[in-house]
Amino acid sequence: MKVRATLIGFSAILMWSFLALFTAASGTMPPFQLSAICFAIGSLPGIAVFILRPQRLALLKQPAKVWLIGIAGLFGYHFLYFTALRNAPAVEAGLIAYLWPLLIVFGSALLPGERLRWYHMLGAVAGLAGTVLIIGKNGLSFDPAYALGYGAALLCALTWSSYSLATRRFDAVSTDVVTGFCAATAVLSLLCHLGLETTVWPESASQWIAVLGLGLMPVGAAFYAWDYGVKNGDIQILGAASYAAPLLSTLILLAFGFGEPSPRLLAACLLITGGATLAASGMLRRKAAVADAV
Repeated sequence: MKVRATLIGFSAILMWSFLALFTAASGTMPPFQLSAICFAIGSLPGIAVFILRPQRLALLKQPAKVWLIGIAGLFGYHFLYFTALRNAPAVEAGLIAYLWPLLIVFGSALLPGERLRWYHMLGAVAGLAGTVLIIGKNGLSFDPAYALGYGAALLCALTWSSYSLATRRFDAVSTDVVTGFCAATAVLSLLCHLGLETTVWPESASQWIAVLGLGLMPVGAAFYAWDYGVKNGDIQILGAASYAAPLLSTLILLAFGFGEPSPRLLAACLLITGGATLAASGMLRRKAAVADAV
């Protein structure tokens, strides 16, 4: 059960790795407009389930704190991320924002029934080091003039890690509520778009397909899979394995002709995959012990 749930959670990481490719292919749509459309698409599968099984609507009756955490997690993360990119260089802001896997691994020690082991910590740090190699390939320069952007990026990392850890504490809450989180995030993103941006529509069928792909996978199904994974799987492994997303994203971009392989990328690959394997070593040993006992 736990291994299966962890694998489902990892499928979210795989889907997030397509975020850069689909975003690049979606044209020049402003971020909040893109977020509004994609989260609206992401809510459609859940709405379809409610139409086919109306009795599941009862699962949406959750305490206010569940809705507050969920909407703050999805919308808050994206709002802060876009704010960071608007007010700081993308490389440095992205690297700070990607502290969230490390925060999940260390924060998991506060969860009931969880114990933080040395291999969880070392695996997460190795993943962070690999991410630095990828994101900071052209060097890093933290300028105090971009303090607002850096602060938003740090809050972004804290928001998503806090959301993920809080989700684990509400493990009895059905994943169906993610539909409501996505719908609310779509509405809030639309309001931000109307107040802050100029509307730009895709100019070709391929751009619309990319937007649809974003809504169905990285900004849709991935959040349902992540919710189920952190509630029922090994959250420490998922935290460390999340550093695979920028690596896989880079490999996917290379596969589609965006960039060239390099020794730096190979080193990052070894660090991230090695770190994820190290973080998962405890689960692998437990699974082997169970198999031998049977």
